[in-house]
Amino acid sequence: MAEHLRTYSRTTGEALALLGRSIRLARKQRKMSEVDLAARIGIARGTLQAIEKGQPKVEIGLAFEAAALLGVPLFVDEPSRLAPEISRIDDKLALLPQSVRRPRSEPRDDF
Repeated sequence: MAEHLRTYSRTTGEALALLGRSIRLARKQRKMSEVDLAARIGIARGTLQAIEKGQPKVEIGLAFEAAALLGVPLFVDEPSRLAPEISRIDDKLALLPQSVRRPRSEPRDDF
């Protein structure tokens, strides 16, 4: 079966590149080899190389685990601020409807 070719926006590509390069920089600053970091994450060296290159096919959890192990910030500057941010987003989500549906017809606003 042929693989589906997916295209990504420029923003996505740049965000992946930034995360990958940040992980590579942090690993090198800590004088860790690719093999050592890959072993700590529990992945193959090739998968770590894909993360550091910013390839979009890598599982997001693996990329985040690499970042967390190296202290690369994700969304907030301190990991202790993640839980409050999640709670803040949950509060906002609670105010919105459970599901979003398309309107059945266009609203009549020509009165």
